[in-house]
Amino acid sequence: MSTQLPPRVAAGAGARRPDAELDGPERRLEKFLELAPFALLVISTIPYLLTQNPTLADVGRTVALEVATAAWVLWWVNLHRSWHTRPVLMSVYFAGFVVCCGLLVARSPWFGFFCWIGYMHAFRYLQGPLRYVGLILIAALSALAQLGGFRTPTAAGMVIWLVVTLLNATLVTTFIYLGQKAEDQNEARKKMLGEVAEANHKLEEMMAENTGLHAQLLTQAREAGVLEERQRMAREIHDTLAQGLTGIITQLEAVQQAGPGPDWERRISTAARLARDSLTEARRSVRAVRPEALENTRLPEAVADVAGQWSADSGVTTNVTTTGTVLGLHPEVEVTLLRVAQEALANVAKHASASRVGITLSYMDDVVSLDIRDDGTGFEPDQRGAPGSGGGFGLTGMEQRVRRLAGTLAIESEPGHGTAISAIIPAIPRAGVTATETATDE
Repeated sequence: MSTQLPPRVAAGAGARRPDAELDGPERRLEKFLELAPFALLVISTIPYLLTQNPTLADVGRTVALEVATAAWVLWWVNLHRSWHTRPVLMSVYFAGFVVCCGLLVARSPWFGFFCWIGYMHAFRYLQGPLRYVGLILIAALSALAQLGGFRTPTAAGMVIWLVVTLLNATLVTTFIYLGQKAEDQNEARKKMLGEVAEANHKLEEMMAENTGLHAQLLTQAREAGVLEERQRMAREIHDTLAQGLTGIITQLEAVQQAGPGPDWERRISTAARLARDSLTEARRSVRAVRPEALENTRLPEAVADVAGQWSADSGVTTNVTTTGTVLGLHPEVEVTLLRVAQEALANVAKHASASRVGITLSYMDDVVSLDIRDDGTGFEPDQRGAPGSGGGFGLTGMEQRVRRLAGTLAIESEPGHGTAISAIIPAIPRAGVTATETATDE
């Protein structure tokens, strides 16, 4: 036969768990298979006695056969449960069971009721192809009982018997398969419910853990925001107020040394302008507004204006060069490059004693670089943060600004050979502005 068996049934007796480990439904099935044969023997005997009117000798022979059959089942199924998982022994049992069924059906067709339990024993205790053999044998005996028992064989009778046998086997296999399918679905549903409950438990634990992590992240985010704002204000104060005050002090010291005269008035005017510019930049920094130099001009012009004003105040010759296609960059990029230029020029004025400064702003495919070179006294880069080195917050602030935008800051210097500072930052375009549009504006 080609009837497909369900996975659990196909596993056979060898895949069954020990009796001590059986759960509720399987234990009930095991008890049914152990007790049903005896009940069916009694049920089959009653119509045999009532309808066939057997002689006392026939009854004795039939009862003796029933006792032998009951003893066979009791010995193999009830008293030796450990044998249920041993295929060879259970094949011997089932062969004897089929013989008993055949002898009982020969005594009376009513014992076809008893043969019915053989279907379940075949599925329960046999394995592999033997299960199909057992199924067909029980179906054949049941068909024989349904057709009135053993008679003189005829061609038509044989055909009918084969058809009934096939019908019995198909129906029983279908019913057992559907029952097993329902049981498997119930077990799968129970397993799924257990997994859902476990998943819900884990989800609750994760939610509780995430609540703590969320609170921790909020605290860390607030602390990081406070630290970032402090660093921003420190950079802005250094790049605006500190540089402006330094310029004012320089101009006032020169006035004090020079005394009244034309140069005296010029330096007083310069000091006043620096004070006003510093105040304006301080207010803009507090409000996190772009520097005034970038409000209405592009970065190259802003750098050139800053360098020109610085050159006029310091008296140091400055040359500004722009290479590549000028792009409209993100405001943070432009502010960072402008502040780097301002800080580098302020350092030149305070420390370098230079006579010339060169600034190159280079626009490349994916980065923009700002290079500032001077011919001043130079210094040892490795010692710029050491005590007594004179190094302040300026270079550190430049590095923080550039790193904040995923850029790099390189400093090359040597005593007596000047200093070169190079800031390279990703060329992040301004929102809504393309390189083509920028080039067209030029």
